[in-house]
Amino acid sequence: MKEFGHFDDDAREYVITNPATPFPWINYLGNEDFFGLISNTAGGYNFYKDAKFRRITRYRYNGVPMDNGGRYFYINDNGTVWNPGWKPCKTPLDSYECRHGMNYTRITGSKNGIEASVLFFVPLKTWAEIQKVTLKNTTAETKKIKLFSFAEWCLWNAATDMENFQRNWSTGEVEIDGSVIYHKTEYKERRNHYAYYAVANAKIDGYDTDRESFIGLYNEFADPR
Repeated sequence: MKEFGHFDDDAREYVITNPATPFPWINYLGNEDFFGLISNTAGGYNFYKDAKFRRITRYRYNGVPMDNGGRYFYINDNGTVWNPGWKPCKTPLDSYECRHGMNYTRITGSKNGIEASVLFFVPLKTWAEIQKVTLKNTTAETKKIKLFSFAEWCLWNAATDMENFQRNWSTGEVEIDGSVIYHKTEYKERRNHYAYYAVANAKIDGYDTDRESFIGLYNEFADPR
């Protein structure tokens, strides 16, 4: 499969250079309690201790198109919208590279003079996945871009999250505090745990907590409204 990637023995990494792999090529992130699966296009999900009953982010198995749903960053550069990991927009990139390492994955893409590199990892003894985004302007001109992050909560039980639509339709509950979105669905009612998604080092300009507000009712991940 050298047309898609190769081993970097010195760095102990598998390097993927073509995002359109035959199947999603995944890496495992995790520690004692917190885990994540991440594909070469940033697809996948996270869970705490139990992959079924404490699923944190949503993933659709056997979906069409393949490997939809994950940790996405959308870059809007003067109307050109793209992702460092190619999916979901699948905008042709000027360069792409995914490096699956030991408990980390780094995905780097570039388009029209902007390079975006995202490092995904789970620190030891930490119940969280860190997503570190580094943006670089490789041109001599000033660039003004918009950066959107996207995550979709699972309503904890991975099976009923996909099966019991009528119940799940009205049970999602979130709370906003500055640059943190708390996923508090069923907290203190049926559960003693909650989750959060936070921007650690910058103020956010805005947010949506409803998927349809961002994606649109009849749109897909590839063309959010």
